[in-house]
Amino acid sequence: MKLVVAVVRSEKVNDVLEALFRADVQGLTISRVQGHGGETERVETYRGTTVKMELSEKVRIEIGVSNHFVEPAVAAIVRAARTGEVGDGKIFVLPVEKVVRIRTGEVDESAVTPVGVDPHPERPGPPA
Repeated sequence: MKLVVAVVRSEKVNDVLEALFRADVQGLTISRVQGHGGETERVETYRGTTVKMELSEKVRIEIGVSNHFVEPAVAAIVRAARTGEVGDGKIFVLPVEKVVRIRTGEVDESAVTPVGVDPHPERPGPPA
């Protein structure tokens, strides 16, 4: 299991969400954040005062996925978020030690699998 954390431009969020939906990646958390990466600093005038803008508005998307969804999730984010300009963002893929679905008590892979989907389709079900 992995935690995919993407920091993307605010204006690209809808494109990223649509790409993730098309890749069957479900269950995510979105936060508005501020940060500084490779963008150049800009100066703006606010109410007659010159202000040096050092932080950019971004959106942080966090997705807990089973291992076979890591590459589809990353590919969808890159495809949808890329503009080719400095400031497109970053994607971090982190290991996850344990996941618990609070409602049911399911753990690990079962907890990150969308409700109603078999987390192990390759395994045979119980005999009929």
